[in-house]
Amino acid sequence: MTNDPTAVAATTGLGAIHRGAGRVDAGEKSMINARADVNQLLPMKYGWAWEKYLAGCANHWMPTEVSMQADIALWRSRDGLTADERLMLTRNLGFFATAESLVANNTVLAVYRHITNPECRQYLLRQAFEEAVHTHTFQYICESLGLDEGELFNAYREVPAIADKDSWALRYTQNLESPGFATGTPETDQAFLRDLIAFYVVFEGMWFYTGFAQILSLGRRNKMVGIAEQYQYILRDESVHLNFGIDCINQIKLENPHLWSPQFQDEVRHMLAEACELEVAYGRDTMPRGILGINADLCAQYMHFITNRRCVQLGLEPLFAEVDNPFPWMSETMDLQKEKNFFETRVVEYQSGATLDWN
Repeated sequence: MTNDPTAVAATTGLGAIHRGAGRVDAGEKSMINARADVNQLLPMKYGWAWEKYLAGCANHWMPTEVSMQADIALWRSRDGLTADERLMLTRNLGFFATAESLVANNTVLAVYRHITNPECRQYLLRQAFEEAVHTHTFQYICESLGLDEGELFNAYREVPAIADKDSWALRYTQNLESPGFATGTPETDQAFLRDLIAFYVVFEGMWFYTGFAQILSLGRRNKMVGIAEQYQYILRDESVHLNFGIDCINQIKLENPHLWSPQFQDEVRHMLAEACELEVAYGRDTMPRGILGINADLCAQYMHFITNRRCVQLGLEPLFAEVDNPFPWMSETMDLQKEKNFFETRVVEYQSGATLDWN
């Protein structure tokens, strides 16, 4: 960590203009520890980041485009949902209601400051907006159903499994959001890489997936279809967030191979194992008895499957013995191997969330 404000300004792009400095060459750009200056977008180096920015813009949607009338009627109905379904739904919403804000805070207060590449920063600006839309979604659901606002938005303090997850994640951003923190040494560069893994790979790439499976399972049974539709749109956004984060991590590894030491790889594997255990506990906390079509044991198996996937994407050996995906019915919306084809469909499909066909 450094207390030198000039060093921090050199990477954030908030320092004085370097009059007479040479023009930026694409070859000089890098993910971290480069001259951010005034964030010169062109000439561009990382086309993958720009493509994800364009995909995010084309994916634009707002929660208020989705009708909640059927959900409201079902929620108010005496026999519309079982007690276990209601418990799952409220705790699911309780996690997501503040989780999106936590990710947004990390993106704005930590990640954006230390990524020195302009095209990546362009995508991060889009992601920050999407996190705001996701937070808006849970406000819209809460207001539509007339849920207890205090219970929903304070769940991260009251539900142990949610508190454990959020507390774990915050450990990896507290130093990075400090005004005195700056990358530039192996220690601080690894701290930044650790943060990227914690939030992109774990928080968005693992911890959202039990919740997605739960709500989409309800939607398959024609229950809470408005909420399920909104979760599908969130999942579409999160798939790009996850792949952007993994691309960033792997690009930093490529440019700074000394950071990806055997010791650090062991630490990352431990992080993923610990995160998997926390998510399994969350599944049991939200579905102590299970609901039709899904239960905590199946979610634990699914989390082992997802964790292995994340290991492979980072170039690590899987943590668990080969395990099948227990929810093959979710492959079209959740199997990231299909994401490339998914996003190569006609652009007109993404102009408004209300026009999407989720057959």
